[in-house]
Amino acid sequence: MKIRKHIQFYGRVQGVGFRYHATYKARFLGLTGWVRNCYDGSVEMEVQGEPEPIDDLISYLHRQRFIRIDRMDTETLAPEEERDFRERG
Repeated sequence: MKIRKHIQFYGRVQGVGFRYHATYKARFLGLTGWVRNCYDGSVEMEVQGEPEPIDDLISYLHRQRFIRIDRMDTETLAPEEERDFRERG
């Protein structure tokens, strides 16, 4: 069952390759959505796909050397029609 999540990441998440790693792994896992930096120093992501690959993406981000996720605020959304995962400006 396809789901969509909106996740706000807090911690050391900007200037450490977070968006690059998120985009790389999400595409590898066949997920769709987007990721972007926010003005408050957090990173915002909407990710869509099966629950297990989404969990794999989040676990992967937690394991990255320079990324430190202190908190995540998560909301479940209705799935959308889209074809890829990308960085947004």
